[in-house]
Amino acid sequence: MSSFWSIWITVLTLGTLVGCYLLLRWCLKNFTGVKEGESMGHSFDGIEELNNPLPKWWSTFFLLTIIWGFGYLLVYPGLGNWEGLFGWKSSNQGIMTLEESKAQTIAAKKANKIVQYDREVAAADAKFGPIFEAYAARSIEDLATDPKALKVGQRLFLQNCSQCHGSDARGTTGFPNLTDDDWLYGGSPETIKETIMHGRKANGMMAWKAALGGEQGVKEVAAYVLSLSGRDVDPALAEAGKSRFAMCMGCHGPEGKGSLLSYNLPLGAPNLTDNIWLYGGSERKVQESIRNGRAGVMPAWDNILGEEKVHVIAAYVYSLSHKK
Repeated sequence: MSSFWSIWITVLTLGTLVGCYLLLRWCLKNFTGVKEGESMGHSFDGIEELNNPLPKWWSTFFLLTIIWGFGYLLVYPGLGNWEGLFGWKSSNQGIMTLEESKAQTIAAKKANKIVQYDREVAAADAKFGPIFEAYAARSIEDLATDPKALKVGQRLFLQNCSQCHGSDARGTTGFPNLTDDDWLYGGSPETIKETIMHGRKANGMMAWKAALGGEQGVKEVAAYVLSLSGRDVDPALAEAGKSRFAMCMGCHGPEGKGSLLSYNLPLGAPNLTDNIWLYGGSERKVQESIRNGRAGVMPAWDNILGEEKVHVIAAYVYSLSHKK
């Protein structure tokens, strides 16, 4: 915060507290010329107004509140750039990366600063660490049958994964459905955990418009691709697109079954015959994918959650497509 804004906030805050104190002092004085407890000389509806002062308990608590406000601002940060007597912080501020966050946490400990967020994380790790350690010692298939472990995995999923895959894990455009047992990189327990741990960065599907000779080539290949999943298309377009599909076989395979082919698994090329579409399966969307290409990215969670928590999330995700 700049010096100007720091001074501005400090003056405004302290001025408000001082103003409250002066207002209280002013209200406690008798400016009426009538002694306390005597009549003010008028009444309404049979009720006579007396010159009564503010209740002692009320004015005392008002004064104590003002004193408490000054004390709070002295001990805790709140007056511009003032960090408080104890150096307390709610969290490490101004960080942009996970590495910066870890460095700030270490620096705060060395400087004996009290960072509330760091303390809460440490307390949570101490309390729940043994639980996650016990879960990590069990296989993912075993955890996938444990209701308590699945509840823990579900909470972690909702906190960290639902923003992309949805609270029901059914995904949306560009984010895969995790409940249908259709996997670009494999759906075994170990592969799911690997995906969550290290993330996925698709090799990317290039834009094919120029290579296919323009918009007509895009329409022809799109028609053939849609025909692979049993869709009704223009037979002439599909037949023309079949010969052009040779350019696509390197990733999707000669039958269009993509990453279901074991030799092609690392590429993450989707199966084009099952009518499951990550970016939409309408004719327009398929043409758009061929025309402009696609490249999805999933971040790695190993440094954010740690392997033990990822192990539990993997069990929850695995259970979604292996319900008994």
